[in-house]
Amino acid sequence: MERKDTVTGLRVVTFNVLPLAYGLVSRWAEQGGHTIVLAVTTPGPSTRRTPSYTGVVAMVPPAVDVLVTTRLRRVAAPLIRALQPDLIVSFTFPYRIPPEVRSLARHGAVNLHPTALPAYRGPNVMRPIYEGYPLLGATLHWTADEYDDGRILSQHTAPMPAIVTRESIFTAWGPLMAQAFAEGVTRAVAGEPGTAQDHAEATYAAQFSEAEHWLNWEEPGLVVQRKAAALNMFGEATATAQIGGVAHRVRSVEALTDAPLSAAPGAVLDRTDDTMVIATGDGAVRVSADVIA
Repeated sequence: MERKDTVTGLRVVTFNVLPLAYGLVSRWAEQGGHTIVLAVTTPGPSTRRTPSYTGVVAMVPPAVDVLVTTRLRRVAAPLIRALQPDLIVSFTFPYRIPPEVRSLARHGAVNLHPTALPAYRGPNVMRPIYEGYPLLGATLHWTADEYDDGRILSQHTAPMPAIVTRESIFTAWGPLMAQAFAEGVTRAVAGEPGTAQDHAEATYAAQFSEAEHWLNWEEPGLVVQRKAAALNMFGEATATAQIGGVAHRVRSVEALTDAPLSAAPGAVLDRTDDTMVIATGDGAVRVSADVIA
């Protein structure tokens, strides 16, 4: 029998800790005639808190139940069992969803991972941007016992923007994620097994180390801009740098691509109330930053 291009009327449980992730799932549900019967979120493990979960709680409409928990087997499973969902979806959730929870949905459980798997499995989806990987990606896969290694149902990719900003990334990335999600869910509901990942090609996206948060003015301006954008992509400024011998929290970096190399990297070439122009390895960047108290 030929598979239909769309499915409607699914009862869905979604697991998210970022508001943008819940937003993608809720838009897909509204457009496709599906019902989110439960939104599960969490403050995360004590070693890696996810304060953004409060934004998910705030987004969920009153008609949708919300569960905030760190206990999937003891707390989430009985509630999900009672709801009898058709599908479990996860997108930005810091815990493995155990098999006894995944099995509670009629069509199983899928996960949306915003890289071109098997590249950059793991928690830090900003790492491929930080490292200059040539592709933006989004992959919907069957949820498995290990993070991000399930069989692939759908994958979409696009070239990494030449000039990396929050705006250029999300302009390209958003449609990839929406397309991979919708297409992959259709295949999941049709019972397709998906395509096995080549584990030999897998790479891991570890959290940024303390050293990786520090910008290096000796690098080219576009590289400094790319790394700052990756570090600050979700709004909170975590990029740091030494400016004039003083540690700063860097809010934004703009490469001045036509700026000639006129001073040693790190030199402050100009300063206003709001920004500084700083020499880099191949020119200069305009920087907005605050002294770290």
